[in-house]
Amino acid sequence: MKFPLYIAKRYLFTKSKNNAINIITIIAAIGVFAGAFSLFIVLSGFSGLRDFSLSFSNEFDPDLKAIPEQGKVLTISEEQLTQIRKIPEIAEFSKVVEERVILSYRSKTNPAFIKGVDENYRMVNKIDSAVVFGTWLTKSEPQVVIGNGLSRLLDVGTFNYQNLLKIMVPKPGKGAITMTNLQDAFSTRQTIVSGIYSVNEELDDKYVFTNINFAKDLLDMGENEFSAIEFKLAPDASSENVTEKINEIFKGEAIVKTRAELNDALNKMLNSENLFVYLIFTLVLTIALFNVVGSIIVMILDKRENIKTLYNLGASPNQIKNIFFYQGMLMTGLGGIIGLAMAIILILLQLKYDLVMITPNLPYPVQMKFENILIVLITIFTLGLIASYIAAGRSKKALKST
Repeated sequence: MKFPLYIAKRYLFTKSKNNAINIITIIAAIGVFAGAFSLFIVLSGFSGLRDFSLSFSNEFDPDLKAIPEQGKVLTISEEQLTQIRKIPEIAEFSKVVEERVILSYRSKTNPAFIKGVDENYRMVNKIDSAVVFGTWLTKSEPQVVIGNGLSRLLDVGTFNYQNLLKIMVPKPGKGAITMTNLQDAFSTRQTIVSGIYSVNEELDDKYVFTNINFAKDLLDMGENEFSAIEFKLAPDASSENVTEKINEIFKGEAIVKTRAELNDALNKMLNSENLFVYLIFTLVLTIALFNVVGSIIVMILDKRENIKTLYNLGASPNQIKNIFFYQGMLMTGLGGIIGLAMAIILILLQLKYDLVMITPNLPYPVQMKFENILIVLITIFTLGLIASYIAAGRSKKALKST
């Protein structure tokens, strides 16, 4: 192994008399460098965008959420609440009511979801920190906190007592009922908008928050009836263990979902995009490694006399083949490691100095992750090994022709 590796290093680092070979070798090395550099940059940028996208949902979605196994209503007794409070891994929990409603303000209407929350909700979620105008809910009067998107669609502001926001929900009925007046088909309440929140476009166009008693009165729900119960776990808590304990309390009447399961569609979309981007840049890297194959083949053709001399001196065909195999692996390894190192430096500079900005106040999100480094190294060396093996095989043909 030492003999082929020694010759391979001499071939790689010693300048050839043929300038064309030197140029081809430099181009091949630059191609590997650029491939490793771009692959890591893209993976780090996508990791940053992924975390950036999920950070918005983290403000809204709890660690765990128990929803009804069937229907829309989850009945929670005082005994069950007492049992939940005794679970040490649960830091806080909040009972919520959710339902589709119609919002009406002046002459404008828009569908939305109302979410009634209790006084513990702010300890489970961080949504109150997303309020950009006005204030969070108080108990002094019927109030709602509306999304920024809904606020624009309805042209509604905060604390406008001259024009109250109407919230309408269809009344539950049994069988076919003929309504002589359309208003008889809806339960309607009027309320004041106390605040406007902004999380992301989807949530801003969807949810209206209000006190749970107001929502239950609007929806005509019983004292122990809720839509879900949301949990905030202790820092070191295991979500699987807590889920088992909650399932034991509700005895199959509730389904417990984690934050990832609540955002299942978003996670699948991000994972698919990540895989798609990786495959595209791996294809680009594969094309770049064709330069390595070409460089080694040209080197074999140029060194035919040297190959013949080495063979006459006792080198076996496999040893000669390994010379060019090691040359290809050295070229791939050095180019890939240098490209990866430069990409890591650039990502660290972006994290510290915000070199690239999306807006004047928002730097382009990137993440330094060990798994991305590992992915790039494995990809580079796997493709380099295949390319080097294919190219080195030409040495035996060159040996036969000499």
